Amino acid sequence: MEKPYVLHFITPSKNASPFDVNMAYDAGYDAIAQYTNVQLSEVTGLVQDAIFSRGPRGVWRTGMLIGGRDVDLAMDMLETAKKSMVPPFEISVFADPSGAFTTSAAMMARVEQLLIKNFGGTLEGRKVSVFGATGPVGGCTAVIASKYGATVQMVAHKTMADVEDKAAAYNKRYGTNIVCVDGSNDALKTEILASTDIALCCAAAGVRVLTIEQMKSSKTLKVVADVNAVPPTGAEGVGVMADGVLIEGTEIYGVGALAIGNIKYQTQQRLFKRMLEGQSHVYIDFMTAFELARKELV
Repeated sequence: MEKPYVLHFITPSKNASPFDVNMAYDAGYDAIAQYTNVQLSEVTGLVQDAIFSRGPRGVWRTGMLIGGRDVDLAMDMLETAKKSMVPPFEISVFADPSGAFTTSAAMMARVEQLLIKNFGGTLEGRKVSVFGATGPVGGCTAVIASKYGATVQMVAHKTMADVEDKAAAYNKRYGTNIVCVDGSNDALKTEILASTDIALCCAAAGVRVLTIEQMKSSKTLKVVADVNAVPPTGAEGVGVMADGVLIEGTEIYGVGALAIGNIKYQTQQRLFKRMLEGQSHVYIDFMTAFELARKELV
């Protein structure tokens, strides 16, 4: 009799995400053990408890999910988990703090698909402006776009210092060349859009970032994507269900939060299934998620 599929869900947060628990059960895991308030220093012990208790075949049916809200901490936990394996005792590990990794992957995959379909090219050589860039989704989208050949600028809404610190940390960690620009008022936003190909709205829920008038003023803007589903949306004229439709009165394609969420859902499900169906371990971060999402959308 085969051993059950077991997922160990570790998170530095007070609670494990019910969304992720549901997703993992629906993907096929038989049991999910939750570990909250986990410190980075505890990851090695948890991983090695998980791998040594199941044997070389049992580890194929064992996985680990890393949650929380901090992108850098999730990546540190993933790296620590990798280093904690003792071949042939190795399990699959999937980092997706607050769903930020799969959400950013879904957003960028749909944006790239629209570029290929309507403008004959990928992210390569495009100029991308990220609004709400200090959040986890904003940061991940900035890194993905930069790693795939775009010129990326993170837009500061208040002070430049916080955004500059984030950009410097991403550039050091991922070898990117992300820059920062001041977007603290409407005039500056209009100026930013004047030379932008892609605008990504990743600000907090209920925050209006861009207006239709600002978008209309741009001769270069091709795609606007918005992850905010709470009224008002981040980008005026981009409905939550918009899935590559022209924003009224413009030649700009819009992608709304629920359209992105649908791709995110499918991506997360497929990544869980990859962990379940593989005969060897995999390590999954936001770059892995993006690669899967873009292949699925082609």
